[in-house]
Amino acid sequence: MANLPVSSTSRELSSVGDETTQNMFVTMTIANQVFGIPVLKVQDVLGPQRIAHVPLAPPEVLGSLNLRGRIVTAVDVRTRLGLSPCDRKQSMSVVVDHSGELYSLVVDKVGEVMSLPTSDFERNPSTLDPRWAEVSEGIYRLQGNLLVVLDVPRLLRLEQARAA
Repeated sequence: MANLPVSSTSRELSSVGDETTQNMFVTMTIANQVFGIPVLKVQDVLGPQRIAHVPLAPPEVLGSLNLRGRIVTAVDVRTRLGLSPCDRKQSMSVVVDHSGELYSLVVDKVGEVMSLPTSDFERNPSTLDPRWAEVSEGIYRLQGNLLVVLDVPRLLRLEQARAA
């Protein structure tokens, strides 16, 4: 995985028996909103990639790419969240493993690794867009922004997204 900067506000993971536990997230930006994926779910971070089109794929599936000999399905997270499609020339990807398959989550920008106290985690606010709440585990309130924690298995339920 690429070396991502660790946030200056992050603290070391606590040792067993310590009262404050931390969750670590790879952050990404989509339409000026900060999202996070648990760092242990992330396999790789990629810059713009050449993606082969897959006929008859759902709109949020950009196609497939070859990552060190493995076929990876590229998913446009902007489209999955009901936003306009990504700019493929400027986008980045976070590669995750889901049920033994690799998926490249194409986003606007990949940020840093943040370590946040478990005690600061909150449920989704009622004002969160329903399409976003559907794929969110919850939020963290940051200085002047929210970090929406993505639930990767729900994000990748592409067939249900089309039916909704």
